Amino acid sequence: MITAANRTFLVNEYYFSSKLREIARMNSAGREIINLGIGNPDMPAPGVVAEKISSLCRTAGSNGYQSYNGIPELREAFALWYEKYYSIKLDPCGEILPLMGSKEGIMHITMAFVNPGEKVLIPDPGYPAYRSASLIAGAEVIEYDLLEENDWEPDFEKLESMDLNGVKLMWINYPNMPTGKKATTELLKKAVDFGHRNQILICNDNPYSMILNENPLSILAIEGAAEVAIELNSLSKSHNMAGFRVGMVAANSSFISSVLKIKSNMDSGMYMPIQMAAAAALELGEGWYRAINREYQSRRELVEKLFDLMECSYNKRQAGLFVWAKIPAKFRDCHSFSDYYLNRRGIFITPGEIFGKNGREYARISLCASQTILKKAIQRLEL
Repeated sequence: MITAANRTFLVNEYYFSSKLREIARMNSAGREIINLGIGNPDMPAPGVVAEKISSLCRTAGSNGYQSYNGIPELREAFALWYEKYYSIKLDPCGEILPLMGSKEGIMHITMAFVNPGEKVLIPDPGYPAYRSASLIAGAEVIEYDLLEENDWEPDFEKLESMDLNGVKLMWINYPNMPTGKKATTELLKKAVDFGHRNQILICNDNPYSMILNENPLSILAIEGAAEVAIELNSLSKSHNMAGFRVGMVAANSSFISSVLKIKSNMDSGMYMPIQMAAAAALELGEGWYRAINREYQSRRELVEKLFDLMECSYNKRQAGLFVWAKIPAKFRDCHSFSDYYLNRRGIFITPGEIFGKNGREYARISLCASQTILKKAIQRLEL
């Protein structure tokens, strides 16, 4: 009997994969579910993206294999973007590696730096892919708490008191998903100092810094970060390009070389017209970000009204594509809260516990739904 590899039993199907099937069945039965769960940008990508792809896809040779480390134009565009918005100068030849979305970077980084049996620190609550990549790589997962009473920041004093022997890598994610906690220079400095003291690689997953965030920060701007830190970024959220799969990893040239060894054995490079279109998108001025953030701000106000009607509490200073809220005490947990609104009102809201045990009393609503849809959800609650 042929059986699957043991690693497939270490991870489960991604929550949204199975939940979307359930919602599809409900819609087939005539329910008309309003899905407010997934951070899938619904607004169009910049017009220059379609124009570039349309023109370049007809160019001879554009459909061929590309270099494993991305075309120079894209690496240079990322470098200029980081210099303009994060005040960091990166060498486009050795300190930037384009990726097919930053999610693949989570796997590549883990495979490049973590040996089987070594330990990885992951946040709770946090993006489930950190855990999955660690387990697939044969690492031991060590969760660290993010708590509302600590403003959703790691408790570095508590971490220092732990047995850190064998810990190779720590994932952080600011602006944070799911909590919306913004990055601060002080927080990033603490992370870098922690990495130096304990010789732990600090990986900052940073795809939300341009969304409803007036002060984009990069961990690489912190003094000493180059020796212990690596950063992921993406055009998925900042440029409405989730389906194009364009991300990047930035780090010192030695770290980049290690990641490239894994990546070059996993794919054969991104489609050239997409890379050129991404470079053009990165060259857009601040007007692009102001426009999408005006829309997201209007949507956030509607989501806050939704949560008010649900008697939830939340911080109005969150960044990113979601609003994270504490559910009322009358519900047993976030799953009963989510199920109530799905079954009674036809509205799907993400239960916070899918991001870890510390999300048990919380729920998340995505801003990736139009104002029309959000107003329709409000109407259902006001009936």
